[in-house]
Amino acid sequence: MADDSNPRGRAVPSGRLARLGAFGRLAAGVGGGVVAEGARRLAAGERPRMGDMLLTPANASRVADQLAHLRGAAMKLGQMISMDAGDMLPPELSAILARLRNQAHHMPPRQLDTVLAAEWGRDWRRRFAHFQAHPIAAASIGQVHRARLPDGTDLAIKVQYPGVKASIDADVDNVATLLRVSGLLPKELDVAPLLGEAKRQLHEEADYLREGAMLTRYRALLADAPGFVVPELHADLTTPRVLAMGFVAGGPIEALETADQPVRDAAMHALIGLVLRELLDWGLMQTDPNFANYRWQPDTGRIVLLDFGATRDIPAATAEGYRTLLAAGLSGRRDAVREAAIGAGFLGAAAAERHRALVDQMIDIILANLNRPGLFDFGDRAFVGVVREQGIEMARDRTTWHIPAADTLFVQRKISGTALLAARLKARVDIRTMAEAAVGARALPA
Repeated sequence: MADDSNPRGRAVPSGRLARLGAFGRLAAGVGGGVVAEGARRLAAGERPRMGDMLLTPANASRVADQLAHLRGAAMKLGQMISMDAGDMLPPELSAILARLRNQAHHMPPRQLDTVLAAEWGRDWRRRFAHFQAHPIAAASIGQVHRARLPDGTDLAIKVQYPGVKASIDADVDNVATLLRVSGLLPKELDVAPLLGEAKRQLHEEADYLREGAMLTRYRALLADAPGFVVPELHADLTTPRVLAMGFVAGGPIEALETADQPVRDAAMHALIGLVLRELLDWGLMQTDPNFANYRWQPDTGRIVLLDFGATRDIPAATAEGYRTLLAAGLSGRRDAVREAAIGAGFLGAAAAERHRALVDQMIDIILANLNRPGLFDFGDRAFVGVVREQGIEMARDRTTWHIPAADTLFVQRKISGTALLAARLKARVDIRTMAEAAVGARALPA
């Protein structure tokens, strides 16, 4: 059990003033770093740009370390940026923000006891034959402990950090301000609707009663899928800030990297199939593709699904937009894909009109790769860099920037994260056959 002096066991700032002060110190530290870096570059005879001085490894480290200390929405947004922005960020910032996926400090014992006593009563320890005080996992909104009931049932107990829910709105605004100052968010881009949606989803993720209900829904929906395991909810121990579920053993999903090719292929076939069911059959999707939300059981070949806080209903119009886009892709018709992309909200009409040649080149590259006969090799990503370069060229025209609807962004986050995992595992999957089965008779003729 870690003691209070353990540097990894740092108390979570729970009050508004404490968290505001942390952001203030962060801004001051970044500002000091800018001055120091500017002086260094001037002394070296350079003409430094503000963006270069802001995005130094030292400043990025300050941001990552402070977000990890604050946890909650601040750290969650940092994780999302590191996973979703990918190669679009400067390499130094991308690498350091990636640390946020695994860097969370856990609560010291006294703070943990205070939280559990408030949720379960001061004699909460009497409910368990054993409660492991040191967490087995620590993330952005809560940490997970292993416990055992008197009847021998093993549990995983997720405990929310104090003050997280109350700090969500202010944290999102503060992180957005930091990103604005850093130049990562252009002034011309209206992100207010997205910030509002991010706040809404983070409030839902901080409601463990809601997550428990989603856990139960997924367990029922996947009752016919032997390749997946979903823990069982223990409602009697679950509160708005504590989630109790059965403990399910499993190792990191990344452990599949060393598995045989057929094993990797089968796992990704199952996960891609799950995404298609979520989007096109259920209208319900767990939209957080963080690798930590998947565990692998090598002895059974099953995938354990965890963390249902980011589960959201998918509007029928959003699902229909994806269905039409899939059908257009299967048809191999460039014009159909372009129109479907505009209709689904992926592509702005102004950008499609002004940059028609670039858009068509990108579509042609994607169609050529996705419609190859046989298995699609996720490990072969040469075409991704070409498409990205064309996308960056088009993005230089700020007058045609377009932000898709929030529902589309969350769905796309899940799709992109799943593809990223498939690339990590170098899986090979018959995507075309899966897509044809998903859209059925809706596929367009060639």
